[in-house]
Amino acid sequence: MTALAISAGAGWSRAHPGACIGLLELSSVKNDAPCPSLDERKRALEATLRERYAGFGRKEFLALPTMAAYAAYYRRFNKTYHVQLQLESIVLKGKQLPSVSPAVDANFMAEVETLVLTAGHDADKLRGAIVMDVSRDGDRMPQMSGGLKDLRAGDMVMRDDEGVCCSIIYGQDARSPITRRSTRVLYVAYAPVGVEAAAVERQLRVIEAHVRLCSPTAVVEQCRLLRAEEPQLAAGR
Repeated sequence: MTALAISAGAGWSRAHPGACIGLLELSSVKNDAPCPSLDERKRALEATLRERYAGFGRKEFLALPTMAAYAAYYRRFNKTYHVQLQLESIVLKGKQLPSVSPAVDANFMAEVETLVLTAGHDADKLRGAIVMDVSRDGDRMPQMSGGLKDLRAGDMVMRDDEGVCCSIIYGQDARSPITRRSTRVLYVAYAPVGVEAAAVERQLRVIEAHVRLCSPTAVVEQCRLLRAEEPQLAAGR
């Protein structure tokens, strides 16, 4: 099987110098049945997070370097980083991680562990060449909640031949989400400047480990980072 063609657009690099994108594409994924071992890991992770962040409030969460980088990015759009809210609900309110499907849950779990924002797509629903880009005035995206969303300019987005598939601020489109019928999936970790590349690499490893609890024979089609060059590096070429 040929891996998806994914590249970094020049507009993305210019608009978000120092950012990076993590890509993990897996095939032969089993996502159509419950996975008790993954559920066990969820409960263990919840306990670990409550112990790790005991005594934390919003101020302390926002002081975490990775969280602070995302909070700064979201603040530009007058939004709150949703992974921050999810982590607070687990640690402060005793909520449990959701149960959607193994391939989706694997990502949710990794996000609250590493704090790195990641989208999950059914790779078979993406069309043509895929480009990491920046949103422009007039961009619209069909949302999973229904209807078309007008996107604000300047956000990191992913496009395929049919349009925007994902936006940091507004999430994923309604066309390519992972479902229980998905067998080939693409995880895309979005890291604005301030999020270390090592954290993104760890996020991809953690997601893969979670997926393998339910799909031990899953095949890695690609696992790599795309980087937006810092201005001084680009000028030196």
